Amino acid sequence: MDHTEPVLPSVNSSYLPPLYDQQSSTEDEEDDDISPSATLLPKASSAPLAVRYSPEDSYKLVYFTFFLMGIGSLLPWNFFITAKQYWLYKLSNSTDQNESSSVGDYFESYLSIASAVPSVLCLVLNYFLVNRLSPKVRILSSLVVMLLVFGVTTVLVEVDVSEYTTEFFTGTLVSVAVVSGASNIFCGSVFGISGYFPMRISQALISGQAMGGTLTALASIVSLAVAKDVTTNALFYFLTADFFILLCIISFLLLPKYAYSRHYMLAATCVGPGTLGEEQSPAGGIPPLQPIIKKAWVLGLCVFYVFFISISVFPSVSSGIQSVNTDSGSPWATTYFVPLTSFLLYNVADFSGRLVTAWVQTPGPTSRVLPVLVLCRSVLVPLLMFCNYQPRDHLHTVLFPHDVYPVVFNCLLGLSNGYLGTLPMIYGPKVVPRELAEATGVVMSFFLTLGLAVGSAFSVLIVHSI
Repeated sequence: MDHTEPVLPSVNSSYLPPLYDQQSSTEDEEDDDISPSATLLPKASSAPLAVRYSPEDSYKLVYFTFFLMGIGSLLPWNFFITAKQYWLYKLSNSTDQNESSSVGDYFESYLSIASAVPSVLCLVLNYFLVNRLSPKVRILSSLVVMLLVFGVTTVLVEVDVSEYTTEFFTGTLVSVAVVSGASNIFCGSVFGISGYFPMRISQALISGQAMGGTLTALASIVSLAVAKDVTTNALFYFLTADFFILLCIISFLLLPKYAYSRHYMLAATCVGPGTLGEEQSPAGGIPPLQPIIKKAWVLGLCVFYVFFISISVFPSVSSGIQSVNTDSGSPWATTYFVPLTSFLLYNVADFSGRLVTAWVQTPGPTSRVLPVLVLCRSVLVPLLMFCNYQPRDHLHTVLFPHDVYPVVFNCLLGLSNGYLGTLPMIYGPKVVPRELAEATGVVMSFFLTLGLAVGSAFSVLIVHSI
């Protein structure tokens, strides 16, 4: 890791490396030996076109388009996990929403597993489809599938399933699996094409994902305060998700209309099949995995571990931490404590951490400090376990018996997830040749989803061990 190869400029780069600065000065010195008539001819440059010339992102339309698609990529999943009271109501054996079944007690852990496992498989499939199906086909088809499944979920809000809770539970997990698989194909494909753009576009996409969680948490709190019953609350939830998915479809269709996006996508398509030498796969084949892993394996492991730790305790553990003042009967302790401290606070901190990466990008992609910081997040797991999580069957001791502790711990969990999860994600497509940028984006998304899958399984063990 200490001996790094010089970074070549590409459509991925938002800067000119010193190598090309030196070449530019050399070309200027050679101008003295060139005849006056020769200076009238356009001077060839060894820097790629996307480095020499870049149009303006008018009104930041491309930036906000990727930001919006980031919101849409995780919004369905966020709405599924945040509508906890709705799922408890639907899975209860009666119309009493306070009576939950044994399935409902561990529903979030089951949701996490049903989401993460097909997500990994779909990202593997997405990698094989990188050169076989265009990003447009993959993105639009996944968005349509998400919209259809969420439409069915929205309709079921008004259907009484009290006598069919097992069937509803199975159908819900299947819906989660389909939506998560489509969402990850969408997310991996969008992140892949963002690798052709400057780094700030990748940052916009990742920040949008965190904003999706923040909007979901805000919607949860608003609906709790306004909605009269749990079904109205859920209907508001899922209609909002339907709207954002539809907005993502429209925004993506408008993306080729912008000169800024056309420029970078055109520069990407100009990379010929032979530019990778012997390691390049034939046109329409599978991208070579070895050069990607060779360059980005440490970054991939960092992404894996960041999201492994996060999903291990969020939301399965964090949403089970209750206020120590529950007996007081105050709205803060009984109604708003979990939505505020677990969901809103975490997502705002996560969004803040991702937003900071637009200005601060340290440690760098080859720094040994980055994996060390990622490993340090492990301490957050026992810290949250020993808060006032209820019910407790094995670990009866509560080491942090005050409401301020989960507030601080959730802030640290979200902030570190946002910052340390974003850095390796945006570094990944920048440390490989530009012709591998899209495939590397898919590989980095695979590491992220693999972390979520393993962390989801681990979260079940954590919940059962408390």
